[in-house]
Amino acid sequence: MTLGVYIQVPFCQTKCTYCNFHTGVVSRDRYQPYAEAVCREIKESESEARLVDTVYFGGGTPSLLNPLALANILGVLRETHCVENPEITLEADPETITREKSDAWVAAGFNRISLGVQSFDDRELTAAGRMHRHADIVQAAQRLRGAGFSNISMDLIAGLPHQTRESWERSVTDLLRLRPEHISIYMLEVDESSRLGRESLEGGNRYSASAIPTEDSMAEFYEWACGRLAAEGYEHYEISNWALPGCRSRHNLKYWRREPYLGFGAGAHSFDCERRWANVHDSARYVACVEQGISPREQIESVTCAQALEEEFFLGLRQLEGIDLARIERDYHANLGDRVAAFRAKISGLESLGLVECDGTRVRLAPTRLTVSNEVFVELLCS
Repeated sequence: MTLGVYIQVPFCQTKCTYCNFHTGVVSRDRYQPYAEAVCREIKESESEARLVDTVYFGGGTPSLLNPLALANILGVLRETHCVENPEITLEADPETITREKSDAWVAAGFNRISLGVQSFDDRELTAAGRMHRHADIVQAAQRLRGAGFSNISMDLIAGLPHQTRESWERSVTDLLRLRPEHISIYMLEVDESSRLGRESLEGGNRYSASAIPTEDSMAEFYEWACGRLAAEGYEHYEISNWALPGCRSRHNLKYWRREPYLGFGAGAHSFDCERRWANVHDSARYVACVEQGISPREQIESVTCAQALEEEFFLGLRQLEGIDLARIERDYHANLGDRVAAFRAKISGLESLGLVECDGTRVRLAPTRLTVSNEVFVELLCS
């Protein structure tokens, strides 16, 4: 089985109000030591050389790093692993993209860009703490195309403060004019792990928290986008992801299919099908560990058979094609026959409610009920 590699770059120019990631704004002087630490971690990794076919630089904002530093990380990865026919993705913010950087990324081997758009409405972008504006998105797309990128992903967030049905439809329409090969649409998460979420839950007005659309409005935005993207030829293959034919995210599919991947950098996660582990989140502590020859790993856990079974359902049902129940019964029946039978009974109940569809041995979320997927997962996985 081929391996995916994830490189975490936890630096941003500013912290978005809705962000709940372990990222931060630090001095640019810390960028190069961090990149060198990632190179050293890759070289000293305990894993044996494997065939790597996807590499994903995420964050944070990886496009803030010097292109030479990014190229060096890829170079070390090629020295330590067999990298063949790879999909190599770089997350980038529109305002960080120049023609010089774009050319350098292509020369280094990057062939896919994931562009953090979020919205095409300047008022929404300002309220969210984003640094780019509508014009920056268009200019960034032009520069990337001019450099030769033929695989670009763009994302939007349904539910940003001040978002209306009209502004949402304009954002989707403006995005489609740029015709990215891949599109991600996320529903705004309102929880205590972001400044905006905390303010909203406390009933405050900072960060335009009082201007967040209702959950029903977010669901309407999402459903409208589903229809519009389908009409434009995009395949809806995962709850939050669409692609033109042949342009699905090969790297992210590894997560949803429970395939192995290695993560390098502060806060990066790894999975070898039997264990999961993560590096320390603090970037300064991460660099110190690597420089001192200390493993940056802080969380290592074995995945039990029962946990693996739950992941099969949760991750599998996120994909629109669903799961092959016959395969799961075959793989898990010997050890978890009773639990598999319990899941099958729950699926029958969910089917009677119109929440899932069964076609032979394949089970999938009902296409018209994707906005309540979390409720389906809770019902399916609760004891």
